[in-house]
Amino acid sequence: MTVSAPGGGSPWWLADVAVPGRDGAFDLRVADGRITDIRPATGRPAPGEHVALTGGTVLPGLVDLHTHLREPGGEEAETLRTGARAAAAGGFTDVFAMANTTPVTDTAERVAELRRRAEGLGVRLHPVGAATVGLAGRETVDVDALADAGVTLFSDDGRCVDDDGLVLDLLTGMARRGTAFAQHAQSGAIVRDGVVNAPVAPLLGVPGWPAAGEEAVIGRDLALVAATGGRLHVCHVSTAGSVALVRAAKAAGLPVTAEVTPHHLVLGDEHAVRHGPAMKVNPPLRAAEDIAAVRAALRDGTIDIVATDHAPHPARTKTGSWQSAAFGLTSLETALPVTAEVFTDGRTGTVDWEAVGAVLSARPAVIGRIDGTAGRPVSVGEPATFCVVRAEHWRAAPDTWHSRSANSPFHGRDFGHRVVLTALAGRVTHAA
Repeated sequence: MTVSAPGGGSPWWLADVAVPGRDGAFDLRVADGRITDIRPATGRPAPGEHVALTGGTVLPGLVDLHTHLREPGGEEAETLRTGARAAAAGGFTDVFAMANTTPVTDTAERVAELRRRAEGLGVRLHPVGAATVGLAGRETVDVDALADAGVTLFSDDGRCVDDDGLVLDLLTGMARRGTAFAQHAQSGAIVRDGVVNAPVAPLLGVPGWPAAGEEAVIGRDLALVAATGGRLHVCHVSTAGSVALVRAAKAAGLPVTAEVTPHHLVLGDEHAVRHGPAMKVNPPLRAAEDIAAVRAALRDGTIDIVATDHAPHPARTKTGSWQSAAFGLTSLETALPVTAEVFTDGRTGTVDWEAVGAVLSARPAVIGRIDGTAGRPVSVGEPATFCVVRAEHWRAAPDTWHSRSANSPFHGRDFGHRVVLTALAGRVTHAA
C-alpha cells in the first residue's frame, strides 16, 4: 500500500478502505474539508482525481484528553510543534494540553496565548485550565473567567488537589458551568515519597506508592460529587480498587468519567523492576491483577477512554536514581496500537475498531465538550477529520519517534497496527 499526500485543495480519495460499522470495502472522497462520498470500492474511485491511499481502516480523528506539551517553559522536552507532529503521527487531531507549563495556564489571558502559539499546527489544541492558581493547591482559579474563555476541563495534573474544601469549591464550579474537574488522585499523606508500586518497592530498596493513595482520593472526590453534582474525570486509573469505586459511582448515577493510559493497560510493575527509572511514572505501573481490572473496565465501559498522559522528558532526567529521575512516559505515537491490542479477539485476531474509535475519539470528544467538531462518525457530510490504520508489523525504536523526547516505555516492542495517514478538516497532517 502506498500513501501520498494530495496537494492544494483538490478533491482526493481513500480507496478500498474499511469503515467500522459497515460491511465491505469502500472508496471515500474528500472535498472542501468534508467527506463527500462513500461508495463500494471499485479500485478506481474517479478518473483524474487523486488517490491518497489504498487500503486500511478509517477511524475518526483521535482525541487525547491528557497531553503534556511542555511549551511554554519546557521546550527542551517538547514544543507545541514537535508535540503536534507526534500527535498527528499517532492519529490524533485534537489534544487537550495540560496546564503544568511555565507560566501555568491559570488565567484567560494565558489560555488565549496558548491558542495563539498553536495556530497553524497539525492538531487542534484545547487548553486545560489549572484547577488552582499556580498549581499551588491553595486557591482555586477563576472558574467562570476560564470557562468564558472556552476552557472545558480543569486539572492540576501532576499534582493532586488534596484539600477537601478546594475540591468542594471546584466541583461546585463545575456544576455551575457544565465543565469537568480532572483529578490526579494521589494522597500526599499516604503516598509520601513513593516512586514504585508498593509491593515491589522492597525489591528495589525505594519508597512504595500504595494503591490506597489513589483510591482514598477517588473515594473522597466521589462523595463530593454526590454533594455538588459537579462532573469529575478521574485521570490515569491504575488499580483494581479504583475501578471498583468508579463502577459503583456510575451505578449510582454520579457524573463521573475515567481514563486509563496505554502503559497501564499493558505494562506491569515487573517492567519497573527490570528496566529501572526509565519506567518511573505517576501513578506507577501496577500488579497483574490491576492490569486485568483496568483492561476489563475499559472493555465494559467503566473506564470511558484511553488518554495518553504523554509526558516527554529529556534523556538526562530519566536516568540516575529512582528518587531523582522524572516521572513520566511518552505515549502519543503508540496509543492506537496498544488500544487495538486490548480490543483484539484472542481467538480470531480481529480488532473491534468501533470500540477503539469510541475510547480514543468519540467519548473523549464528548467529555471534553468538542463533539460538535471532533470524534465525529466517518459519514458523508462530516468533516474529513480522520486517521487511517493498517495491519503492519513495526518495532518501536528511538528513530521512529516524532516527539522531541524519546522516553517511551515501548522501545523494542513489536506492534501489529500503524497509523499511515491523518487528516484534519481535509488537510493531511501525517502520511507514512
